[in-house]
Amino acid sequence: MRFIRMPHDRIVYLLLLVSVVLYFTDYFLFGRPGEIGFGFMSNVAFLPVYVLFVTLMIERVLREREREAMLKKLNMVIGIFFSEVGTRLLRDFLEFFPDGGELRQKLNITVRWREEDYRAARDFLKSHEIRLDARLGDLPRLKEFLSERKGVMLSLMENPNLLEHESFTDLLWAVFHLIEELQARHCLASLPASDLEHLAGDMKRAHNHLLIEWLSYMSHLQKDYPYLFSLAVRMNPMNPQAHAEVA
Repeated sequence: MRFIRMPHDRIVYLLLLVSVVLYFTDYFLFGRPGEIGFGFMSNVAFLPVYVLFVTLMIERVLREREREAMLKKLNMVIGIFFSEVGTRLLRDFLEFFPDGGELRQKLNITVRWREEDYRAARDFLKSHEIRLDARLGDLPRLKEFLSERKGVMLSLMENPNLLEHESFTDLLWAVFHLIEELQARHCLASLPASDLEHLAGDMKRAHNHLLIEWLSYMSHLQKDYPYLFSLAVRMNPMNPQAHAEVA
């Protein structure tokens, strides 16, 4: 069936015409112009309140639906980031820790985690300064991996929905800055100690943002996508023995 769309101004005129016809019909059938006038004025007096109430309610419903749709799209973008970049980057950063045992223990997410566990993990990250040593890990391999993912990072940063997620935007900027710092150095094998310290600071900034967003992402998966959460737990980058096979 094909529907004919009517212009809005015609709809308004049609409704006004229907209203006039109904009032005249009421007058000719029942008379009582005083009651008709009283009823008309009562409806007119209530009309601003009615319009205000309906407008606010509709606007709130539409805004909430728009926000839910935006968050859903944004979570998909965050999922792509962790699938293509974030999870591997978390695993690679562990190589630069003098002792990452405590961090792995505090962030060893399991299927039994609850909101209080995520809250405790966030409190741990806020209260403990995470130090990285650029001399411990494989900087050339990190540079190669991030350079390969630079196109993915650029495409993510072009997404307009990221304007609504400031912390994730900060994460992308931190990782992208680390990519530029590594690419600006042609040789990473014989860097002075001062430059290695500078790179460690860039990695620390990116890693801090990454850990916070990863906790939020895992909590989101656990609530809304249990099947994705199951795989993410089995591939937990904080667990050296992680594997995709179901034990």
